[in-house]
Amino acid sequence: MKAYFSLPGLFEFYDLYKVFLPLFREHREYFFDYAEIGSIYGAPADCLWGGGRVGFGDAEPEEVHALMNEYGISSRLTFSNSLIEEKHLSDRKCNMLCSLFEHGSARNGVIIYSDLLMDYIKNNYPDYYFVSSTTKVLRKFGQFKEELSRSEFEYVVPDFRLNRELEEMDDLPQDHKDKTEFLCNECCSFDCSARKECYENVSRKSLGEACEDHRCVSPNASRGYRFSDAMENPGFIGQGEIRDIYMPMGFSNFKIEGRSLGSAVVFEFLLHYLTKPEYRLKVREEVYLDSSLDLF
Repeated sequence: MKAYFSLPGLFEFYDLYKVFLPLFREHREYFFDYAEIGSIYGAPADCLWGGGRVGFGDAEPEEVHALMNEYGISSRLTFSNSLIEEKHLSDRKCNMLCSLFEHGSARNGVIIYSDLLMDYIKNNYPDYYFVSSTTKVLRKFGQFKEELSRSEFEYVVPDFRLNRELEEMDDLPQDHKDKTEFLCNECCSFDCSARKECYENVSRKSLGEACEDHRCVSPNASRGYRFSDAMENPGFIGQGEIRDIYMPMGFSNFKIEGRSLGSAVVFEFLLHYLTKPEYRLKVREEVYLDSSLDLF
């Protein structure tokens, strides 16, 4: 059985993946046998339909498309804006992205919130598959099961606070397990009650609305994202738990967040989730010593 990882930063960390993907292909012995890169997701910084994060991602779409085609990796456009209206559907840049990424060496997908936008993309760019976004904040298990039952979604990302509902997860039929994609490394407070409002704020900013930043009041908000903090989160799923708990239960899809973080932090995720411990130093050296990459 394989674990398929959806990695962050399609447009945000192009330079990192340009160095890492050849290493992953040419030295497969450095990496866990069961670990595969299922997709890389993201959106350009000024993407009207974008959601989840805003203001990150400046790589040229044509270069990103070419890299993903070269390595046969699925590109997922993160179009999870929750406030899409009819007037937004004609956005030129977003339609250009849909046209460019609709076809490739691997089947490409769209991470989506709005049913209006999904119907538009289905009608105009029919070759995409769809992923139900975690920005929907489906905290109740019944909501999550209803979303899994929707045939238009190939994958559903539940709220990270459902990650430990292991008995109910194990009771899911296998076809629903195959559609489940766990968000593994969320750093947001497990008790946060404003997660949906936070994502809505990002959606407003993506639409160009003048609004104040959402103010997180969680205890460690001032520290920013730290992988060590995420590891202490009750919803955290580490590499060992994927191998020893979730895969034996029949789950195979895992999402790593990090589009708004630095490439050095995202590289640590690649080491933790994909790389065998005995080869992590070697992979670090290969990447750090590449003169074309400026990790930050």
